[in-house]
Amino acid sequence: MRREIASSETARLNSEQQRASREKQLKEREAAVAAASAKFGDTQSKVASTEAELAKVQAEKNDLQTKLRANETEIADLHKRIESVAAKPAPGIPPATSIAELQAQLQDAKKQLDAAQREKILLSDKIRVTQEKSTQLETEKKQLRPAPGSNPPAIRGTVLAVNQAYNFVVLSLGARQGVEANTEMLVLRSSSFIGKIRISSVEPATAIGDIITSTLARGVQVQPGDTVVYAGNNW
Repeated sequence: MRREIASSETARLNSEQQRASREKQLKEREAAVAAASAKFGDTQSKVASTEAELAKVQAEKNDLQTKLRANETEIADLHKRIESVAAKPAPGIPPATSIAELQAQLQDAKKQLDAAQREKILLSDKIRVTQEKSTQLETEKKQLRPAPGSNPPAIRGTVLAVNQAYNFVVLSLGARQGVEANTEMLVLRSSSFIGKIRISSVEPATAIGDIITSTLARGVQVQPGDTVVYAGNNW
């Protein structure tokens, strides 16, 4: 009887330990998923902010280019005006009066031309600055969100987090990208095969995958930043 009670108690304790271990693992997975989702949401916000700023900069650049074209037209008109004023007086105008008026008109035209040329330099500098800003924002946008066609059409993603204790990873893609539970994905690093994972749970924008440790080479571990792609896809 005592042996049966002891055996029953041992079984109960083992069951409680296993349950506690499963609950701990579940909580860690939930925390990892929450962290990955937060990171994904932050990235999406940065992309939206960068796109909004880029649109603003491009609109400013277009406005400056319109002003520059108008300024260049004004400069061309002023050059024509100066050439016209510099020509000899029209017949019938008293010479003294004509020369004085022409000189005044010439001075005024030259002042306007000088101001227009200074404005052209200023506009050109502003356009250069906006172009540099636009290029910078385009680069940031590409880093945050790869351009369409930059990757193969296969489903690809990135490892956001790794839990080495329980051998699972959090991925940057989920149901929206076509990830399905109980499927296997390859883990790549610089296009080299690292190992495999098996998808255990899928959220709209993230997924959890169990590391298939038997596929890892000795001493190799899956790391955040590694690429994942469905087995059988052309990578």
